[in-house]
Amino acid sequence: MIIMERKSTREALKDALPELAGLDEGVVVIDADVASSTYAKTFAEEFPDRYYNVGIAEQNMVEVASGMALGGMKPYAVAFSSFLAGRAYDQIRCCVAMPDLNVKLIATHAGITVGEDGGTHQMLEDLALMRVLPNMTVMVPADYWSARDLIVSSFKYDKPLYIRLGRMDVPLFYSPKEEFKPGGGKIVREGRDVTVVACGIMLFEALKAAEILARQGIEAEVIDCYSVKPLPEDLIQSSVRRTGCCVVAEEHNQVGGLCGAVAESLGMSYPVSLRFVAIRDRFGESGTPAELQEYYSLTHREIVGAVAQVWATRRR
Repeated sequence: MIIMERKSTREALKDALPELAGLDEGVVVIDADVASSTYAKTFAEEFPDRYYNVGIAEQNMVEVASGMALGGMKPYAVAFSSFLAGRAYDQIRCCVAMPDLNVKLIATHAGITVGEDGGTHQMLEDLALMRVLPNMTVMVPADYWSARDLIVSSFKYDKPLYIRLGRMDVPLFYSPKEEFKPGGGKIVREGRDVTVVACGIMLFEALKAAEILARQGIEAEVIDCYSVKPLPEDLIQSSVRRTGCCVVAEEHNQVGGLCGAVAESLGMSYPVSLRFVAIRDRFGESGTPAELQEYYSLTHREIVGAVAQVWATRRR
């Protein structure tokens, strides 16, 4: 897997938001005074009359977005994940999800790879918080191109939507022509011995692990599960019925996110040997992204180890 160019998924906002503005005059962007960090600044410069900075007030931002949606506009609320999903949770629940409004929540700087900002800014619980809300769709793109397509194509969905983006540069894996949709997933490497389901930055760790496993005679099937809710259950279950075992990898608490979603699905339909490579119920700490991935055991080595465990007890 030789992939040279790298961009963060948050950089997709720089190009996707102005593209959305060209689709409909009702598209507006609401910002919590972080436009330079989230790349919403580009939209603000090109469409100043459709950009609203409410200041460091995420609860107010969500309520403003809710009111705009009720008025027929198409708001995109952009903020850091720790403050959007955390600080404004009650507003998201009561003012967006409960009335089932067309508000798009774009959360940047998610996970431990935010880096030195530390635990307060490293949101590791947002997928669980958003996944449990009725009417909410939850997406975690792995690279710039998937993030860009999900943001632009979100215009077609008249539902609450949460898209999780990261700060760290990651490989450009997909082509600009790839399409992504709620409830979708992609088999990015075929295999017969074990299913590895991953999202976000852990997709690349899964692919590294698959290369190592192949040298050991174990062929891993790797699925990019960019849609955490709705989950691509048919895709995952079809793969697991072939392989007989599964490993789930995500940059999130192992409770309630992709790990929980896959475990719930397989537990009800086709129970198999299953392991998680995720944050083990802890908060974040300060460090470089590389240091934190090692410290929290979010690397390809842990995936290889988890595969060894499930492969030995796989369902035959």
